[in-house]
Amino acid sequence: MTLLLALILLPIAGSVVVALLRGNAAAAKWTALGFSLVELVVAAAAWAAYDPAGPRLQLTSSVAWIPAFDIRLSFGVDGIALVMIAVIALLTPLVLGYSWGERLPQGRTHAGFFSLLLLEQALTVAVFAATDVFLFYVLFEIMLIPMYFLIGGYGGENRTYAAVKFFLYSFLGGLIMLASAIGAYVYSAQVTGRGTFDWAALVRVLSDAPTSVQVWLFLGFFTAFAIKAPLIPFHTWLPDAAQQAPIGVAVIVVGVLDKVGTFGFLRYSLPLTPEASRQLAPLVLALAVLGVLYGSLQAFGQTDFKRFIAYVSIAHFGFIALGIFAFTSQAQAGSVSYMVNHSIATGMLILVIGMVIARGGSTRIADYGGMAKVAPLLAGTLLIAGLSTLSLPGTNSFISEFLVLVGSFETRPVHTVLATVGMVLAAVYVLWLYQRTMQGPVRGDALLGTAAGPGAVADPNKPGAHRLRVADLGAREIAVLTPLIVLVVGLGLYPKPVLDVINPSVAATMSEVGVTDPAASQGGN
Repeated sequence: MTLLLALILLPIAGSVVVALLRGNAAAAKWTALGFSLVELVVAAAAWAAYDPAGPRLQLTSSVAWIPAFDIRLSFGVDGIALVMIAVIALLTPLVLGYSWGERLPQGRTHAGFFSLLLLEQALTVAVFAATDVFLFYVLFEIMLIPMYFLIGGYGGENRTYAAVKFFLYSFLGGLIMLASAIGAYVYSAQVTGRGTFDWAALVRVLSDAPTSVQVWLFLGFFTAFAIKAPLIPFHTWLPDAAQQAPIGVAVIVVGVLDKVGTFGFLRYSLPLTPEASRQLAPLVLALAVLGVLYGSLQAFGQTDFKRFIAYVSIAHFGFIALGIFAFTSQAQAGSVSYMVNHSIATGMLILVIGMVIARGGSTRIADYGGMAKVAPLLAGTLLIAGLSTLSLPGTNSFISEFLVLVGSFETRPVHTVLATVGMVLAAVYVLWLYQRTMQGPVRGDALLGTAAGPGAVADPNKPGAHRLRVADLGAREIAVLTPLIVLVVGLGLYPKPVLDVINPSVAATMSEVGVTDPAASQGGN
C-alpha cells in the first residue's frame, strides 16, 4: 500500500470505527482524534517521500475499475495536490479539537459528527489525488454527501435550506463537468481508436484538439470549478452554507472544500484545454477581479460573523483565479501558495470567531465590543488571524498575494491594478471588525448594567440579552490555535518549503498550457 492510499483509507476506517461508538461519546472523540493524528503523521511521511525534482505524478497506484471504458482507480500527486492534502491533514485534528465540546442539535451525537468529518476528509484527499477523470467526477459528487449531512444535520436554524442549496449547486456543476469528461473520452476514441479517462493520456490527446472542441470542454469543467471555488456569479451558495454550518464544518467548507475548484482549474481546465484556456482567460480574469471587489464591498455590509468570512473568502478566491489565469509562473505559484495560506489564515479566523460566538451566544457582530479588556488572549489571536487575512508583511498570506500581483502585472496590468483595490479594502474591513468587537467601550448586556463588573451575566429574560462568558482562552483552545499561529508566522518569514514543492508542478502546468513565461523569456535575453 502506498502512502497515498493510506491517506485515503485511514480516515475511512476511522469513520467506520467512530460510527460504531455512538453509545460512548468520549471513546468516539478520542478515537476520531487518534485517527486524525495518525493521518497527519502519514501526510508528513508522504511530504518527505515526495521528490520535487522527480516525475510529475508520484506516490501513484492504479487498478482496473470499469475495464470496458478504461476507467481505473488511479491516484497520484504532484506538488499542488500534495500541499492541499497536507492542509487537510493539519486542519482536521484542529477542527476535531475545537468541536470537542460543541453543543449539537437535539438527537445528534459527537460520534456521528466526527464520523462524517473523517469521511469527508478521506473523500477530499481522494479528490485531490485522483488521476482518472471519471474517478475525479465520481469523487467530486460523492464528497457532497457527508458535507450535506454535516450542514443539514448539525447546522443552524436554516440548515436544511443551506444544505440543499449547497448540494444542488455543486451537484449541477458536477453534471456539467461529466458532459465534458464524456466529450473528452469520445474525442480520444476518435483520435486514438480507444477512449480513455486517464488524465495524462487526455493531456496528450487534447493538446492538439480543435479550438472549438476545447472551448466546449473548457466551459463544462470551468462551470463546475467556478461553482465550487466559488467565482462570481456562482457564489451565492457559500454565504448560506458558511452561516448555517457549525464552526468546524465552516472551516472545512471555506478552508478546504472550495480549493477543489481552484485546484480543478490547474489540474484539469488548463492542461486538458490549453488553447481554450488562453482564449477565454479574459472572461475568467474579469470574473476574478469582480469577485475581489464585490466580495470586499459585501464584507463591509455584513452583520453576521460567518457571512462576513464567506464574502472575505470570495474576494480571496478572486485573487487566486487572477494568478492562475495570468499565465506566469510567479502568479501561479502565488495562487497555489495562496490556496494553502488562505486555508490556514481563514481556518484560524473562523475558529477564533467560533470561540467568540461560544462566549457570546450570538453571531451578530453588533452584539460584541471591548472584549480585549476581558479576554486579551482571545483578542490577540483574532488580531493575528485578521492580519494574516489582510496579508500583512511578515504573515503567511503576504508572500502569496505579493507573488500573485507581481506575476499578474507582467501580463494583465489593468486587472492587477483593479485587484489591488481589494488589498486596501481588506485592511479596512478586517480592522473594522477587530475594532468593533475587541476595542472601544465594553458592549453587550452581559457586560453592562450591573455593579458586579465584567464578569456579570445578564438577566436571560431581558429582551436582547446574551450570556457572555468572558473567560479567556482555555488550554484546549490554545492547543487548537497554536499550530496555526506558528504557521502564520513561520510561513510568513520562511515560505521556501512550500514554494519548493509547488514550483516544479507550476512549471509543468505552464508547459502543458504552452505559455512562455515572461520572467523566463526576459532571463534568456
